[in-house]
Amino acid sequence: YQRRVHGIVISKMWRNLYDQSCSTWSPQGRIFQIDYAMEAVKQGSISIGLRSDTHSLIVGLKRSPHEMAGYQEKVFKVDDHVGLAMSGLIVDGRLIVKILRNECLTYKTLYNSAHPIGRMITKLASKSQKKTMGERKRPFGVGMLIAGYDELGPHLYQTSPNAEYYEYYAFSIGAKSQPAKTYLEKNFKSFPTASLDNMILHGLKALKASEGEIELTFKNVSIGIVGKDQPFRLLTEEELKKNLLLLHQQQPSAEPMEVKPQLIHSNMHLINTFGKKKKKKKKSTLR
Repeated sequence: YQRRVHGIVISKMWRNLYDQSCSTWSPQGRIFQIDYAMEAVKQGSISIGLRSDTHSLIVGLKRSPHEMAGYQEKVFKVDDHVGLAMSGLIVDGRLIVKILRNECLTYKTLYNSAHPIGRMITKLASKSQKKTMGERKRPFGVGMLIAGYDELGPHLYQTSPNAEYYEYYAFSIGAKSQPAKTYLEKNFKSFPTASLDNMILHGLKALKASEGEIELTFKNVSIGIVGKDQPFRLLTEEELKKNLLLLHQQQPSAEPMEVKPQLIHSNMHLINTFGKKKKKKKKSTLR
């Protein structure tokens, strides 16, 4: 609200008004608009990326808003040598896909070669940074895992709404991504020499570790691969079924727990003992 002191209008900003623009800092030194965008990435469906010495791949779990609705795409092709998976606001991610496609097309028209992956990530970070500096703008509410292959080999980059980016051997973003990170940390040393089929299985195992309650099918899983002499493409329905079947065969089956008859009888005895209600004695009316 506003109050007048000696003829001067003084505005008092409450704590909940520090998140109205990207140019407003909180007393703790934070920009809440960026924090909200980072939280949107954490609440999005999980995306996983990993790379070897020859290939780089990304795995995405697709969500459906309703039983009668289709699944929302998570993995997109940018160019023949690069693709990405996203978590967060998909509408912002589609805008970034359009921007990167225009950058690749412009670079190919001018230099007749594929756009270097590192330079592309730098341009994307610059655009993300501009979104965090204006009063009438907001950050992109989406995080990305970008997989590509160029003259330097395979790459896997992670970008965030605060314009930071890092290159990884393996990484995961989105909701329930910590179990997948734990799996990747335990196995990433074997990734450089792994074959493409083994890399796909590692990606599915990491996804299963985070989404154990959800049944993985060819409808809700999307995998994109790119590598040496391998343009970026999405796995077909038959390829997904084959790899999901291998994943199911390698998963250890849970053995049913044996229940001893003695325990059953003892438990029934306890139920019968404590389950009986004590009858209340009627008070005599005689005095």
